[in-house]
Amino acid sequence: MASISMALEGRVAAMSETRGPARPLLGLTIGDLLRRNAQRWPDRPAVVSRHQDARMTWGELSEAADRVARGLWSLGIRQGDRVGIWSTNCIEWIMMHMGCARAGAALVNVNPAYRSHELSFTLQRSRMKALFLWHRDKRADYAEILDRARHGLDLELQHTIFFDGPEWPALLDAEGRLPDRVAVDDVANIQYTSGTTGHPKGVMLTHHNVVNNGQFLAHGFHYTEQDKIVVPVPLFHCFGCVIGTMSVVNSGAAIVLPNWTFDAKATLEAVHHERATSLYGVPAMYVAEFGVPEFASYDLTGLRTGMMSGAPCPIELMKRVLNEMHIRELVIAYGQTETSPVVTMSDAGDSIEVRVNTVGRAMPQTGIKVMSAATGETLPRGEQGEICVSGYALMKGYDGDEEGTAKVIQADGWLRTGDLGVMREDGCLRITGRSRDVIIRGGENIYPREVEEFLYTHPKVGEVQVVGIPHERLGEIVVAWVRLRPGAEATEEEIRAWCEGQIAYYKIPEHIRFVTEFPATLSGKIQKYKMREFEIEARGLQDVAKTATA
Repeated sequence: MASISMALEGRVAAMSETRGPARPLLGLTIGDLLRRNAQRWPDRPAVVSRHQDARMTWGELSEAADRVARGLWSLGIRQGDRVGIWSTNCIEWIMMHMGCARAGAALVNVNPAYRSHELSFTLQRSRMKALFLWHRDKRADYAEILDRARHGLDLELQHTIFFDGPEWPALLDAEGRLPDRVAVDDVANIQYTSGTTGHPKGVMLTHHNVVNNGQFLAHGFHYTEQDKIVVPVPLFHCFGCVIGTMSVVNSGAAIVLPNWTFDAKATLEAVHHERATSLYGVPAMYVAEFGVPEFASYDLTGLRTGMMSGAPCPIELMKRVLNEMHIRELVIAYGQTETSPVVTMSDAGDSIEVRVNTVGRAMPQTGIKVMSAATGETLPRGEQGEICVSGYALMKGYDGDEEGTAKVIQADGWLRTGDLGVMREDGCLRITGRSRDVIIRGGENIYPREVEEFLYTHPKVGEVQVVGIPHERLGEIVVAWVRLRPGAEATEEEIRAWCEGQIAYYKIPEHIRFVTEFPATLSGKIQKYKMREFEIEARGLQDVAKTATA
């Protein structure tokens, strides 16, 4: 019997399933954490917005959150209502994040790159009652885009609050009240991400989800109230509003915003002048920072840790970050919006080999397994399969889409990520590809069908297929193959001009190829991998496609 038992134990140990450490989960809301920080460190820095020359301590941020929450009450916003924010990075973003949490409202993140087509969809789908935004910036006239997006629609949107208008200070001074209680399983945040239908899905994340993900992130980075984290990634994205804000709310560290949108020089200046200890970014951001002519003049020696995530990370780039930026404790993470987001992460104390060749191991209280997509069986370690996740981090679901939620979260409680990976003998995970057809451009997820459906609205387009091809700086870029309607003629510039102002800039195809047919199987199924292979060959991207990534 002993030999049989030992054999079974050996078999279990060799399977691609693991669970992170059983550290305690916090039963606190975002507002609870904020109050705790205000009591512990009332005068320590919480937020630094360098481009606005604005700073807040934890005491001031907690007070500002209460003012926002009372202002929302004065607008008629109650617990469970949705409040949208459509803005680039600013101190007001953080105030809204904390204020909505205090009010028990769900903050709906709206991508600043959205234009009328996408904004209209989000306004309808989210059922937000209020939207906070700026009138305009160098990139767009948001007020004008909003007018176009809402034209002719019957929306639940009742209030439009402009940060640069009289409505914002009036809201901060309004008399209202705070809710008696906000529950940890209440939805704190709704983030739109590309889904399998081709339309963005609203991922509902609870206080329990993001508070505990932030707790484990802060622990993994070894953050304390002495740390300063430079966050050039967008706050509307999980990288910014969970890995960024929730790691500081859990540790008392300060979040430093270098600019409205990513600017490599401003990021280096922020690290230099604030004596930052941590830096975040997608690979393309680090590449751009190395490309700043005055790079060597900035003092980056205060950096200790940081994260590179959001896209495949070239190994040589990571080595440069470790050595030339002095980020010796650089960590790599993996996750997705549906998992709050981080589910695996390397540790600051891991060897360089682990940090450049894997995305680390399962986070605390998180289950990871690699299964056969065909049979659903867990695979032995070393075999490629679909990555699945279980535990506290799983989203509450897709907003208003029970069927879509059920397709992703199985009856046994495991979430199918759609990503492919291999679990090593040491439990570390290596990402090998994506079973879903998502394009990741500079950290932005793009679902081809969403772009295809929009391009079909062009009167000359008869059929279109969209794929991603490798790009040295951005990871991937969008390419569209277009078959025009009979007798129609068009140029690449004409098709791209059709997209301008209607879909986000990063979704607009950088290359358009006009074709008369698409590669397909005998049954008529389009073979997108052949399109990608053709583009790689035709554009001489073989070396870029072979670039080693972790």
